[in-house]
Amino acid sequence: MIRGHGDDGYRYGLPVRANFSSNAWYGADLQGLYAHLAAAMPSLVNYPEPDSAQLGAEMSAAMSIPAECLCMTAGATEAFYLIALAFRSRRSAIAVPSFREYEDACTLHDHQLEFFTTAPSAWETALHENDSPIAHADLVWLCNPNNPDGRIIPHATLTALIDRYPQRLFIIDQSYAAFTDKPVLQIAEAIERPNVILVGSLTKQYGIAGLRLGWFAASAPLVQKVARGKIPWSVNRLADEAGHYLLAHRDEFSLDCKALLAETSRLASAVEATGVARVLPSNCHFFAALLNYGDAPALKQYLVERHGLLIRDASNFRGYDTRHIRIATQRPEENEWLINALREWKCQY
Repeated sequence: MIRGHGDDGYRYGLPVRANFSSNAWYGADLQGLYAHLAAAMPSLVNYPEPDSAQLGAEMSAAMSIPAECLCMTAGATEAFYLIALAFRSRRSAIAVPSFREYEDACTLHDHQLEFFTTAPSAWETALHENDSPIAHADLVWLCNPNNPDGRIIPHATLTALIDRYPQRLFIIDQSYAAFTDKPVLQIAEAIERPNVILVGSLTKQYGIAGLRLGWFAASAPLVQKVARGKIPWSVNRLADEAGHYLLAHRDEFSLDCKALLAETSRLASAVEATGVARVLPSNCHFFAALLNYGDAPALKQYLVERHGLLIRDASNFRGYDTRHIRIATQRPEENEWLINALREWKCQY
């Protein structure tokens, strides 16, 4: 299990004024959901559906795909562990730096691991040469947009990769698809291919990280194979109720991606202008940065203790080191707090 993840303000026992460490959307108005869950409290005396079949049927209908091509999970992370279990002891190639739980799930289930860079050159190598780790793996794990750097694999490149290697199973984590204006793999494209599992999350888009609600979609035989390892009642009663509510009210949760990305661009430019760090390219509402001064653990400690601002120490992503941080865009006034705090931090050097 990953240690040192984002949204870990509980470690400090201090009030957090603004949380830049979590990639969940800050702007969701959850008052209606809170009221719905409060009214649903008496239902906690009853078990939820063992397999979340009703919620899955509603979700698949919203996606316009057959119900047998979708499975609800306790966050996207449960899907990763179920996939690693279903294909136990296989060879997995993981693009890095990326979310550590792919590696942890594969390690738990005795996969042979190989890692390759998420740099654009890796996709060209995989497409045009036979020496890529993808060519030798059974499973290929990708995050798109990628966590922690927010970069995206061009749609044409991704589909070409999938189709060039029909014997490789591609697990594509699109938990952040709502936060980019670049084309991503559509669910219909995923389920029509027998070598793709698409993983998603309601956690990020609706800002409900504490409820743990996700899904995976694939061809019906793949869903059946992976879901076989799912424990009963993994999606708890409140998460299930939240899912029903959010699907029924999804029009109320419209995320203005264009405005969010514009503010992200402004924030990234301002962070770089402080001279504290070099911002890495991103196509999403969060970005990674390489510090010019100090190290990530010290900066994180300083920001939370002095300013109540929480950032992500990204040093535990494979391929990164103690100079790497990750920042997720927040409200403009909160972003200004961070920029000013970084300027203050630089004055120590």
